[in-house]
Amino acid sequence: MTPLQFQDEVLGMQDKLYTFALSLTANTEDAEDLLQETTLKALRNKEKFVDNVNFKGWMFTIMRNIFINNYRKIVNSQTLVDKTEDLYHLNLPQDSGFNTPDGAYSINEINKVINSFPDEYKKPFTMHVAGYKYKEIADDMELPIGTVKSRIFFARKRLMDQLKDYR
Repeated sequence: MTPLQFQDEVLGMQDKLYTFALSLTANTEDAEDLLQETTLKALRNKEKFVDNVNFKGWMFTIMRNIFINNYRKIVNSQTLVDKTEDLYHLNLPQDSGFNTPDGAYSINEINKVINSFPDEYKKPFTMHVAGYKYKEIADDMELPIGTVKSRIFFARKRLMDQLKDYR
């Protein structure tokens, strides 16, 4: 394949690659960036393409690998590794945001709304927030698991409706 034919093939794949990029990123700007990176990498590495290889598959593989590498970079950059001897940073109390006057007021308002729920909604909701699993709540309340899930859902919905000003 000549360099001009290669370039035409790459440019002819742009629509299909953009669609694939959108499916990976679910964001138009990120998809455009991924498409640009993929096109640039393919053009820079045209000597690595072997003529008897599926060109479309080769391009999609480049795009997928770029996406995976970018994702890993993001995850690694957001990971905190505490290398102190006594794990000082991990043992620091985490700032919850409730020490501010606005945070304390919000927590009081949330508790007031939750406490206004009938017990049939309040108990499963508070247990769920405390970390109990649906099955544990269902066993404790002697209810079917579907009933517990729906009560938690309706309690959450009611809470969001009554506190919509805090979003």
